[in-house]
Amino acid sequence: MSEKTCAACDYPLDDNAIQVTVGHRVVEVCCQECADQLHEAQAKASG
Repeated sequence: MSEKTCAACDYPLDDNAIQVTVGHRVVEVCCQECADQLHEAQAKASG
């Protein structure tokens, strides 16, 4: 079984993982800072 990691920084996820929607995918991140980074990256890519 592989360990789940943060979509932004590859940090191992625990029970406090945050689910965020990026594009049409739902991904899990370790903290709000990583969630914000993914949203910023998506905005730059689409804008």
